[in-house]
Amino acid sequence: MARSFMDLIWDYAVFVVFIIFSTLYPLWGRFFGKKEKTKADYVFGLGTISMGAMMLSIARGTLGVRSVLGYPSELFYRGSAMWETLYGMVTAYPLVCFIFIPVYFNLGVTSVYQYLDLRFNSRLVRCLASGTYIVRSLLNLGVTVYTPTVAMNTVIGIPYWASLIGISAISIGFNLLGGLKAAITADVIQSVTMILISVGIIVQSMITVGGFDKIFTIPAENGRLNFFNFTGDATVRVDTTSAWLGQLFMSLSIFGCQQNFVQRYLSMSTFKEVRRTLMSNIPVVIALFCLAWIVGMGVYSVYAVCDPMKAGYTNKMDEILPFFVEDKFAYLPGVLGIFMASLFNGALSLNVSNINSLATVTWEDFLSHLPRYKGIGDKQQLNVIKFVGSIYGVIVMGVGFSVGLLSGVIESSMLMTSATSGPLLGVFLLAMLVPIANWKGAACGMIVSHILTLWITFGSLTVSKEVVLLPTTIEGCTNDTFSAGITKPTKSWLLANTPLEVESEFPYFDTTTHSPVERTVGFPENLYSVSYMYYSLIGTFLTVVIGTLVSALTSHTDDAYDRKLLHPIAYYCSKFFPGKERRYISNPDIRPKDVESPDSGTKKSPLEELERDNLGFDTVSEQSGVTVVSVDPLPPKLDRPEVYRKHDPEADR
Repeated sequence: MARSFMDLIWDYAVFVVFIIFSTLYPLWGRFFGKKEKTKADYVFGLGTISMGAMMLSIARGTLGVRSVLGYPSELFYRGSAMWETLYGMVTAYPLVCFIFIPVYFNLGVTSVYQYLDLRFNSRLVRCLASGTYIVRSLLNLGVTVYTPTVAMNTVIGIPYWASLIGISAISIGFNLLGGLKAAITADVIQSVTMILISVGIIVQSMITVGGFDKIFTIPAENGRLNFFNFTGDATVRVDTTSAWLGQLFMSLSIFGCQQNFVQRYLSMSTFKEVRRTLMSNIPVVIALFCLAWIVGMGVYSVYAVCDPMKAGYTNKMDEILPFFVEDKFAYLPGVLGIFMASLFNGALSLNVSNINSLATVTWEDFLSHLPRYKGIGDKQQLNVIKFVGSIYGVIVMGVGFSVGLLSGVIESSMLMTSATSGPLLGVFLLAMLVPIANWKGAACGMIVSHILTLWITFGSLTVSKEVVLLPTTIEGCTNDTFSAGITKPTKSWLLANTPLEVESEFPYFDTTTHSPVERTVGFPENLYSVSYMYYSLIGTFLTVVIGTLVSALTSHTDDAYDRKLLHPIAYYCSKFFPGKERRYISNPDIRPKDVESPDSGTKKSPLEELERDNLGFDTVSEQSGVTVVSVDPLPPKLDRPEVYRKHDPEADR
């Protein structure tokens, strides 16, 4: 803590008030509004969430805490190369709308991994995917909730354990009292607050350097803005090609295959609303993404001639933004408090929404299949989900405490994310776009891809790599550079050994710059040297290729599945493939979402209306078992009556 307690009394007060408000307001409806009575209310919010709130929540989940701390420090010390990951994010949105949502929307699934079970008729594939998601999320959440606690300990002196317990306790309360709607409301509060704070930082930077144009010209003159850098070298940490391709495959894995995102899509009433929300979210993500980088440009323009880390006032790269707020807003009591409270609330909202998703996946993919939970009512299911979510809240807190003691936990979390995005995306692409794919190919593809990607990832730690940090200077430091009362911090063991990298989607490591050593590199060192930005692409490619080959070699008539589980275009194109014509089954477990009647405002059963799409996907057998049907676009007329399920025709376009 650089300033005394009395100097920060207003900041402490604002911090406490903001945390109380951001905690109680989302839960207000739990006590005085419509209460969540069913599992669907808790998991999906049942249409009570506005499109604007959903857009901000999706954008918030897309950018994460890294948009607050990670991007400004990235620009300050490494330049704008990572900025170009925006290309991959933007490209991913229409692809998710075109590939993933049309398949998910009319299946009536609660867990996104339930789709894999329906498609491959394999518990193994489903558990591989959902288990990977659970482990990865727990490790990532431990890092996410711990990171702002270190910043708060550094700046305003709150012990990290107190912040960690506070975040976990509030998260468990949210889980028990709220649901998806409360989590999204918390996301909105945090998003709006950080937008206002970011604008304030930019304005303060402009005033300090003497003009808005200097926020751009000073970083440009010092080599911080360097775009469209096509090196052609896969070992470069990040260039334009790796930023776009790597982030594209990672974003597809996150947006299209991760429970907390798909859960938000399925909470909307129609496919048209999902599509409009996602496509409208592109300019929102661009604006919020660029805002964080412009904040970094403003901070750099202020400290261009006096780097606080080089001068000894900060210990880690990601402390630069909290230091700026503490330094340049010292004249305005309370600003530092609301900034730190927003970091706290950011970790809280991410924790809440992910705990909700983790509990849902655990119930749907693991617990619901146990004999003791067979046939329990909806209310009991909801209670189990809330209880599991509370357990996950405690586990995340334990991981957070471990992060403070074992630096390897952080690295494991980062490596897990980069290594698992590809296999997860690959198995979903196999399911949706490869008609021949079966459970044996999907399982082999995932397992082999995991092994090889993890081998490359951990092998990369054995290769000495050049870490390039852009030059900074302290030649312009004077007695008036920093505000009165700003002093150099004392270095504790914990702070000295805890890196502050924020989001594992971008696993860069804070290490000391050293000169490269010229030496001949052979296999497998040259493979280990490949940039981590390509890990998701490599994992996806391996899963799809191996899965397709194994499926072709092990194909069997028992591999038949309902063609609703295949993307309509993939099904249509498959009819022109050479070879024996595939046979499909009609799966009675596929239950589309209920729809609202426009006249009465009441819910109608999907079975009450007849509507056929242009591919004839709607035919469902009345038999309790599985019936083999024709692959013709229009199934043959049967002697017995057929039942047709209502679906959203927008999803097939």
